[in-house]
Amino acid sequence: MCGVRRKLGDAELEIMQVIWKSGEAVTSNYILKELQGRRKWQLSTLMTSLSRLCDKEFVTCDRSKGMNLYMALVSENDYKMKEGRHFLQRLYDNSVRNLVATLYGNDVLADADIQELRQFLDEIEEKSDGEKSS
Repeated sequence: MCGVRRKLGDAELEIMQVIWKSGEAVTSNYILKELQGRRKWQLSTLMTSLSRLCDKEFVTCDRSKGMNLYMALVSENDYKMKEGRHFLQRLYDNSVRNLVATLYGNDVLADADIQELRQFLDEIEEKSDGEKSS
């Protein structure tokens, strides 16, 4: 991500998730339809949020085809990485162990979650070992 972008609000994040999921430029009507059931918005409310997202440089609006087409300027992965790093630094002193300990200690993580995490870490380790021996 270039420059400093502000954090997305909850509603803005939902809009971005629709745009990211589409993988291509989308119309405001497409976004509104995808948000049905989650948000009861009028088109004017969505347009205000899209304008803010343009101002924050999260999306761009292409008007060259006779309609507004919105495309992400920030990838979902880049945003998640930045926000995840900030979250970990701010709340857990940059410690994944502290994060997991807090979740586990407060019964947020089930045994199945721990097993999934263990399997994921094993896969990472195997991949890393495979790259070292190549």
